Amino acid sequence: MATVDRYPVTQKYLMTRNQALNFPISFFKGNFRKNDVYGIVIDIPMPNNVLTSMVCFINGAANLYFNNGGEYTGASQKYRSLVQAAHNLVAASNTLLPKCEKTTKFDLPRGRVHNVFLLTKSGVYRTEFAPGIIPENEIEKRTVYVLYQKVLSELRSCQLKDELANRKGNN
Repeated sequence: MATVDRYPVTQKYLMTRNQALNFPISFFKGNFRKNDVYGIVIDIPMPNNVLTSMVCFINGAANLYFNNGGEYTGASQKYRSLVQAAHNLVAASNTLLPKCEKTTKFDLPRGRVHNVFLLTKSGVYRTEFAPGIIPENEIEKRTVYVLYQKVLSELRSCQLKDELANRKGNN
């Protein structure tokens, strides 16, 4: 594993994250204006040098990628509640766009800060969240933060359901 900042990362993680950040809008049907958000990539630092990137798209797809090369994907194909939560997050992210700056650099987060990347037809926009200290007057950030916590919760619920189904299938 290579170390970038303080997070040890695998080549697989870096490649998967890069693919998500460069995912083409042409995959999605619909008429998107140049600044409509169609995807969001959020780098979420966790304890014990774990870095998770959550990737959500307007069609409700939601996946997790871990700096050790692990991943949790495909749950959106089975769980409608996850699709709805991911779609709501991406749709609501349009209100956050004016608070972001356009970027072509996709650095990993430093410390406990969450990197938030919004994918649009006109490029990728970036902002940072410092969890737990988002000011009350930053309504757009607070809303997106609450919605991505909801997606994380749904993903965890899906993981638990999958684990239970796998155990029942192995008995």
